[in-house]
Amino acid sequence: MKRLWSNLFAIAIIVIGLVLILSNIGAIDWNYSQSWHYLYPVFILLLGLKLLIDFLRGEGGFWFGIFCILFGGLLILDRFEVLTFEFNDIFKLWPLLIIYFGFSLLRSGKKGKRRQAGVNMEWETGSQKKKGKRAYKNYHNYAVGEHRFDSEGWTVEPTQVKNAVGEYYVDFTKAFIPNDEIPFHLKGWAGEVRIILPDNVEFRLEALIKAGEINVFGELSEGINRRTYYETPGYADATRKLDIFIDYKAGQIRVDRI
Repeated sequence: MKRLWSNLFAIAIIVIGLVLILSNIGAIDWNYSQSWHYLYPVFILLLGLKLLIDFLRGEGGFWFGIFCILFGGLLILDRFEVLTFEFNDIFKLWPLLIIYFGFSLLRSGKKGKRRQAGVNMEWETGSQKKKGKRAYKNYHNYAVGEHRFDSEGWTVEPTQVKNAVGEYYVDFTKAFIPNDEIPFHLKGWAGEVRIILPDNVEFRLEALIKAGEINVFGELSEGINRRTYYETPGYADATRKLDIFIDYKAGQIRVDRI
């Protein structure tokens, strides 16, 4: 049965790819821009099913699979006007965290110890790999909430923030940025990230999202498993620079420069 679902998932992806090719070469008439409105919720739903299949095989992914199935399913119901649920309504699914933590407590009681939810950042500078969490002056792990870095004259320090569901707003144009290479890492399950960067600071940026959209300086990338990398021309030779890493399961990431 597991193999059957895996094959169905693979066949669905292949069919979608073939339809896109036929549309691009004019063999069939298919309005991609309109169809994408219906298509990406199906991708999210299929991703959830694939993660559940992986879980049954002992490879993890159960909770994110449940989230993708619920999120994708609600979006599909919205497209067919069964109910109203837009992409920005993703925050309405936050009670899943309560269910998750409840099951975590039950599981920890059986095992006699509590496991910490969360994973490590995938991108770190050399000094951070050696020191781990100690390399960050600001290290926070939250469940739900909004985090703003926008007070006038705030000091940029090595920072890593993990948030299950919520929003980040970071305005580097109002900040004091020391003459150093500074990591600034944001991670979350679901939510929205907005970052504003000044023109006079060199930086590199890596943004990852499982389901959603990434908008960097007006360049939009949306869908499943989106990844964007950007490095300013003078980054390698600069002494004052930012290493920005953003990793979200679902939501929106927007980066602007003024």
